[in-house]
Amino acid sequence: MSRRIEVELTSQRDDGTWTWRAAGAKQPKGSLDGTLLYHGASVGDVCRADADFEIDGIFVTSVLPPKGRSGRPDDERIELIGGEKEVAGVTTQLARKGRSDRRKGGGKRNNKGSKRDNADNRSKPKSRSNKEGERRQRKPKADTPPKPKAKKLKPGRVHRKAFIETLPEEQRVIADQVSRGGIAAVRKEIEAQNQRATQGGGEEVRADALITLAEALLPQLKIAEWRDRADAALETIDDVDIRDLRTVLVAAEDSARDDESRELTEKIRSGLNQRVEKAQVEWQDEIRSALKEDRVVRALRLSSRPPKAGSPLPPDIAETLTVQANEALGGDVSQQRLGIVLEAIAFSPVRPYVALAQIPAEPGKELIDVITKISDRIPEIAKRFGIDPVKRSRGKRRKGKSRPKPPTNASETPEGSADGGRSSAEPVTDAEVESSTTTDSDIAGGQMSTESEPGSAEDLVLEDASDEASDQTVEQAATNDDAAKESPS
Repeated sequence: MSRRIEVELTSQRDDGTWTWRAAGAKQPKGSLDGTLLYHGASVGDVCRADADFEIDGIFVTSVLPPKGRSGRPDDERIELIGGEKEVAGVTTQLARKGRSDRRKGGGKRNNKGSKRDNADNRSKPKSRSNKEGERRQRKPKADTPPKPKAKKLKPGRVHRKAFIETLPEEQRVIADQVSRGGIAAVRKEIEAQNQRATQGGGEEVRADALITLAEALLPQLKIAEWRDRADAALETIDDVDIRDLRTVLVAAEDSARDDESRELTEKIRSGLNQRVEKAQVEWQDEIRSALKEDRVVRALRLSSRPPKAGSPLPPDIAETLTVQANEALGGDVSQQRLGIVLEAIAFSPVRPYVALAQIPAEPGKELIDVITKISDRIPEIAKRFGIDPVKRSRGKRRKGKSRPKPPTNASETPEGSADGGRSSAEPVTDAEVESSTTTDSDIAGGQMSTESEPGSAEDLVLEDASDEASDQTVEQAATNDDAAKESPS
């Protein structure tokens, strides 16, 4: 593994070799061939050198002269002689614009000198006034500042560097490669080094010894990296993203092995619980605020993303949200608006209590596509449009009993089975097949629970890209909600 280091020449031997050591330090040190040195080298010079760090030691392959010394004699240097003619500096001067043909306050004129008649070339813009001639009042926007994004966890390297410094010099390079890219990075570097050795006629390095060493260093490096992440999480526990805190807690099961690490884990868990409770209150307040502003689409989308998985909606929010959702589906509503509202209802816990009063006489293709996509979540509404709900699998199936395939003919049917002689052609009951179902609590009971989908906030480790996309969806839906309300139906 070739690296560039600064070395100091310490002495010259009779056999033509020189001794060196790291500049400003006692270690590492070694010897190099005198033919690699530049002209005029002397003891005490500090220069740059390219060295290969291998298991057998450090081998210097090339030496560069110190900065400011090229190593060439004066008679071999090329002297640059400038021209005798002096060139004056370049100046620029902006020219004044000519008088415009357009007079102040006048519009564009045609060739005949008369103003262009916009009425002949353009269609009249649509009037924004109502039948009485008065302009419709626009609803003022709420002066709410944008919600700040959560900060990402930025761990340091204190514990990782401290662990690497405790290792011998020949193991530090391998530990550094493992910390950067894992075992795969070590394998790649070994292949590159062996390829260079083959081309140069050298001896290849045994990969099994280095891989064994890297595998032995990997668990300790992971513990050191977890300590760096845990320290950073505890310092910024009030501002860092909740998903990063959950990731640290999940990794603590394998990395927190001493009392100090367990105590650090408990502090992070306590801070996470406080953050979740605070986020839960803010989530409920944000839904109430959206309902007061009649932003039903935003309220529906927010209700599907609780900070605490499985937390129930308060009775007042559940009742108000259901009423406003039913009102948004009734009356003279455009198909575009209807599709937006139905898509928001499909992922909200109030969807079993929302009913569509009437369907459009001629549903458009965009509306049909939206309902088809969410038909498995609103099956009753989908059937009214003549769409059969699509059954979709939820995540990966658990390993267990699978439904046997029916035989193609009687000859392929086995005579019996181990569970009582039942033929494999017999149908398998529903109790033998694992299925996952989701139930919603009764809205009249005073609480409504938000169901958790695979990959939602129920898991400790969430997909960052998925959550960021959901945040953008909420903001985009809120914008579309306001735009749809301002435009005439």
